[in-house]
Amino acid sequence: MDKRTGLYKIGAIRKWYIGSQLIADVLFAVAFSVIVSALVTDVFRASELWVLLLFVLSMLILLFVRKSWMVKDGVISNFLDQHYPELEESSSLVLKSGDELNLLERLQLAKVEGYLQQIPQSHPSFLKRIKLALLLLIVALGINWLARKHHSLVSIANHLAISSEKSKVPEIILPEISAVNVTVNPPAYTGKTKREQDKFTLNVEDGATVTWKITTNVAVKQVLLLFNDKEIITLKSLSTGKIQWQAQKQITKPGFYQVNVDGKLSDLYQVQVITDQPPVIHIKSPKQYTYIDAGEARKISIDAAINDDYGVGNALIFATVAKGSGEAVKFKEYKLDFSTSFSGHQSQYNLQKLVNLQTLDMEPGDELYFYIQATDTRQQQSRTDVYTVSIQDTAQLLSMDGMLSGVNQKPEFFRSERQIILDTEKLLKDKDSVSTQKFNNRSNDLGVDQKLLRLRYGKFLGEESESDINPADEKNDPVGDINNYGNAAVILDKYTDKHDNAEDAQFFDPELKKQLKATLTEMWKAELQLRLYKPQEALPFEYKALRLLKDLQQKSRMYVAKTSYNPPPLKLEKRLSGDLSKITEPAYKQDIKPGTDQFENLKKAVAILEQLKVKPQLNELDEHVLALANQQISLKASAQPGIYLSALSAMRRILSKQANVKLYDIALVERAIQKTLSPPQKTPASTQNSIDMGLSQEYYKNLNRLNR
Repeated sequence: MDKRTGLYKIGAIRKWYIGSQLIADVLFAVAFSVIVSALVTDVFRASELWVLLLFVLSMLILLFVRKSWMVKDGVISNFLDQHYPELEESSSLVLKSGDELNLLERLQLAKVEGYLQQIPQSHPSFLKRIKLALLLLIVALGINWLARKHHSLVSIANHLAISSEKSKVPEIILPEISAVNVTVNPPAYTGKTKREQDKFTLNVEDGATVTWKITTNVAVKQVLLLFNDKEIITLKSLSTGKIQWQAQKQITKPGFYQVNVDGKLSDLYQVQVITDQPPVIHIKSPKQYTYIDAGEARKISIDAAINDDYGVGNALIFATVAKGSGEAVKFKEYKLDFSTSFSGHQSQYNLQKLVNLQTLDMEPGDELYFYIQATDTRQQQSRTDVYTVSIQDTAQLLSMDGMLSGVNQKPEFFRSERQIILDTEKLLKDKDSVSTQKFNNRSNDLGVDQKLLRLRYGKFLGEESESDINPADEKNDPVGDINNYGNAAVILDKYTDKHDNAEDAQFFDPELKKQLKATLTEMWKAELQLRLYKPQEALPFEYKALRLLKDLQQKSRMYVAKTSYNPPPLKLEKRLSGDLSKITEPAYKQDIKPGTDQFENLKKAVAILEQLKVKPQLNELDEHVLALANQQISLKASAQPGIYLSALSAMRRILSKQANVKLYDIALVERAIQKTLSPPQKTPASTQNSIDMGLSQEYYKNLNRLNR
């Protein structure tokens, strides 16, 4: 084979490599320019002509850095030697002249040139950069699409905002009015300043004072303000030419009004009132029911958050201390402040108060009831629920009252929880008079007593003992008996670990079982502190365990009624006979007269409006019905002008006998009437006969007659 064939093959592979690298560089440049152009056009609002400049610049940079066209044939031959083992690293022989080759190299060259013709011109590694560039280009196009979409959404939103401002229907004022100036003076509780506007539509705070100054272009005799078709306010003339008019009114409820200039009424103007909401109180701590055990600090931290729309005026804690029990209970009330200044119109306060119960003369067994009451700047008040804080009465826990059963003698090592508490308190009193070693030994002994008591109560839950091995029973071991050889039940009974006994124990119901587990947990904690020679820290857990035990004792009691009940004797001849013939059900009959339908005129108005869509003519009866419906819609518009005012204006346009009644006005009125109408209430009605026409009842009667 000719040597030029091998050179041609390496040259073809070199061209494929250079072409793939150039394509990858172009794709990288396009991706980079697309990403940068998306940022430039969206953030800096630059022209899209920068994309072409960025592409050219990035392409030149890649060509200068990569220099793929400068790849030599020797690089390609080394690449082929690395990826094709059959060339035996001899492809470089093709690049040498025939004079430089010896006999062995010529023989190897003939072999290599045969393999070179079988190698494809394009290697998969040439396409790696192209694939990476395509992936980056797809990501760039996605980023560009998102940026353009965001830009279009923002522009659409801005356009809609501008168009909505433009599309707002301007107020229709009378031609005689040239200018209007409305001054709104908010009430003092809002803390807002006076403001002015040039529109008749009002959106003011509750109790605000509004002043109208109307200027006419001609002299008029009288200017009035008509509120909700009822109240009339006469404007005073400020000039001799009767051109400037003024009136003032305090707004306390929503509605609508009109301007009357010499008997000519204007359009309906809306009056919205911003109501003042009472303050909102949220107590973060303590919990609604708090129990202070023995040994715990007799203090509670009250953390509350108060919010109001215009500001909080004051906040107090109303506390009541209950002492004693039964008929001897006494109450004492306190008022506690948060020591916070409520000046200004701050809308949110985070308040904290640390209450020392000893300063309220509270003793063990007493209870504290408190709630927080807040007042806003308008003297509106709101309060929270009542929270309860109780202090544990250790004397009552240690008393033997209510133990009606006789003394049950127990072994000495079964110490009661009450006795452990007494011994712990005695140990604390003797702490200064005994040595450290003796103190620790006594504390450890109490821990042992607490452990034995815990194991004693744990048996009720089916818990395992510390050791199931009894040396005395080893002689009578049933497993060692020759008669039990091969008895699997005996072996399983001895060696099976029965961990599920605690869950399967059915001595108590789930609630009592849960409380008994909680008692054992407190005993565990007390035992831990006693074993660590910390009897002071063990006391709260001991008291809590005792309280839980007394609760269990109270729940296990049974109560019997004081009076007995002697039922009448049963007649055995009628027992289980099923005779119900002498038992009759009382029959009640009542005539219910239908009441007057307050929405009757509105329902009739709907039918008339439907006729107007086909035949735009009204007779006197139809006008009367629509006028009555107009009065009801007017009442609704007085309470909710934002919903019914447009419908009221449409109804008045319909009643004005205009030549062409617009379908839009009819639709507005119909929607308002549909909102006003309530669903009909269900009234009593006679029951319908069954499907079998009473045959089942007759069959039952005949069956009873035969059984007699």
